[in-house]
Amino acid sequence: MYLSRHKNYRLMTGFAVMFLGLSTLLRLILLIISLKSADLTFLAFLRIFGFGLLFDIGVAAFFLLPYAAYLLLLPARWSNSWFNRIVTPVFFFIGTLILMFSFFAEFTFWLEFESRFNFIAVDYLVYTYEVVQNINESYPLPILIGCMLAVTGIITWAFAYAGIFRSAYRGETPFLQRAGVFAGLLAVAGIYGFFIGNGLPERGHNRYQDELAKAGIYSFFSAFKNNELNYDHFYKLIEEKDAFSTVRTSLQEPNSQYLHDGPSIWRHIRHDGTELHPNVILVTIESLSADFLGRFGNKQGLTPVLDSLAGENLVFDQMYATGTRTVRGMEALSLAVPPTPGSSIVRRPGNGDLSTVGAIFRTKGYATSFIYGGDGFFDNMNAFFGSNGYNIVDKGRNLLLGDRFAASRTQIPDSLIHFRNAWGICDEDLYAAVIRDAGKQFRSGKPFFDFVMTTSNHRPFTYPDGKVGYPSGSGREGAVQYTDYAIGQFLKAAQKEPWFANTVIIFVADHCASSAGKNEIDVAKYHIPAIICHLPDARPDSIPQRCSQIDLFPTLFGLLHWNYDSNLYGLDVRQPGYRPRAFLGTYQKLAYLQSDGMVVLSPQQRVETMQYSVASDSQVPVKADDRTVREAIAYYQTAYYLFKHGGLQAKK
Repeated sequence: MYLSRHKNYRLMTGFAVMFLGLSTLLRLILLIISLKSADLTFLAFLRIFGFGLLFDIGVAAFFLLPYAAYLLLLPARWSNSWFNRIVTPVFFFIGTLILMFSFFAEFTFWLEFESRFNFIAVDYLVYTYEVVQNINESYPLPILIGCMLAVTGIITWAFAYAGIFRSAYRGETPFLQRAGVFAGLLAVAGIYGFFIGNGLPERGHNRYQDELAKAGIYSFFSAFKNNELNYDHFYKLIEEKDAFSTVRTSLQEPNSQYLHDGPSIWRHIRHDGTELHPNVILVTIESLSADFLGRFGNKQGLTPVLDSLAGENLVFDQMYATGTRTVRGMEALSLAVPPTPGSSIVRRPGNGDLSTVGAIFRTKGYATSFIYGGDGFFDNMNAFFGSNGYNIVDKGRNLLLGDRFAASRTQIPDSLIHFRNAWGICDEDLYAAVIRDAGKQFRSGKPFFDFVMTTSNHRPFTYPDGKVGYPSGSGREGAVQYTDYAIGQFLKAAQKEPWFANTVIIFVADHCASSAGKNEIDVAKYHIPAIICHLPDARPDSIPQRCSQIDLFPTLFGLLHWNYDSNLYGLDVRQPGYRPRAFLGTYQKLAYLQSDGMVVLSPQQRVETMQYSVASDSQVPVKADDRTVREAIAYYQTAYYLFKHGGLQAKK
């Protein structure tokens, strides 16, 4: 009688057994494929399948939880209803089809990368069109989809033939017992979600064993959560000692002295002359490519304000962004570190209390703020800046959930907003908030550093009507023109403020427009404008050398004659002996551009070298000199090492 009343859980048990069996079979197939590289022993075999079972149970729990919730909410008297007779097999078919697709995807992913799902797989979600086209060109996709549907249909028929579905229609499990099953699964899922990390098997001495011990679906969601691609596993390495020796040599400047030996880039930077401590406002402009400015050849007249500023102040003629997303630009400007594979450090766990540019400002007595016209919850911006000592000013949708950082957070009030779209308030309203915050800091008697992030130059390209010649929402040109117009209005208003006379204002892009979504490195799509305005006793000047976003603040600190301790990869471009270079990256590819030579590092330890022509924006494969290749590897390898091992933490 007990079994007959609990038959509606027979389907759940059958699904779990099927999943565990198929997952074990897949793990065995992948092991056979990589048998020569896995250094298999009996203990290693037990380790692979022991950890594998542990992760498979977790995945099974997550898969079963929705069905357990369905059974919890389904009245027992409805077990044999037409509704349950439709929903149950449909749920089963869809769940099984997802498993079939996952196993096929894991198999093909392993053939290409010899790894379980990682951030490359997550990255593929961003490039859906390209990925589908690639799969379609590489495999007979219609046949494979047909096979997956056929196998799913056969499994569904087998469960039906075995009477498992009929059992699901006859169960009479009481509500409290159904609640107990659901609570048990929820507890198991919670344990996995909070306490069992995907890196648990990564303690062996063979990467293949570590990867085989994981579960693909579990690894996928872990990669999605952590936004990281393990550099040590997938990119070319050199000896750690040699990597740091190479980087330390490259970062050595005439006025710098290293503070520690070994795997560290901490050094003391000294400058002659009296230190200057003006207020500094960094305006990071959304998607502003250099080729929008007349300074760099544009004939449309979109940026008269910025072009005028470039002619009257200090302009970087060859600055390059490190990436193709806002958070990558924020990483470069706040940490002065080359891009590491996966997502920006701004979005990763363990990114608090780092040796940021803001920390250097605070050693000089500055107040530091992050000011954003959108909701800083997006892309983890507020958590990153708030955990690194910046006070937050943003247009959050609400403050009900609380913030997990000690810094203060101020919401821009609705009464002071005249225009907004999906991304946030218009640039004019944002600059008004900047002026209010600057006045507040000025009255407190402290110099201030503001990191400002704009949003108007972003799709849907909407802004207040009647400001520029292009109608709101008409396209990128109008948004660029409005962005420039708002800068002009900001400067007019700022000049009336008592703090303006002692304030440096920097305008720089986070990345170029239309640059996201490109897997190959297109150097021209990384060229950004950068202008330092209102430097003390400055005259119009330009910096012609190629440089990176990460060099902006080390150069500014040199202009201000600061003496400070630096854990930054950026350099003062104006120092004697500076060797022009730039760091460019996507989620997967990491490029190092020096002179006309470029090194591109990719997963599977791939290293490509080519000659780059600025005039034609072309790349021709060539054999690069060993020094450039070693420098490229050393920069990226050590940057990843320092972040993962706490080497980017601020000095206590």
